[in-house]
Amino acid sequence: MATIDFKDAVGKVYFNAGMTEDGKLIRKSKTYRNIAKDASADNLYNALEQLAQLSELPFIGAEKVETSFVWN
Repeated sequence: MATIDFKDAVGKVYFNAGMTEDGKLIRKSKTYRNIAKDASADNLYNALEQLAQLSELPFIGAEKVETSFVWN
């Protein structure tokens, strides 16, 4: 039977960097590594939102990206 083991997680913060000539959103991101496996959604969002305030660009949103090992 295969097993999935948590490897690591990162938090990505997305910013509005303007619009293209075609009217499409230019989205920039910043990645923060070493996010705790068991970080709650509220705590993670609040932390990433606070970090986003250090940027001059407007905050759009954030996501948690997890990497895992799959082995047998």
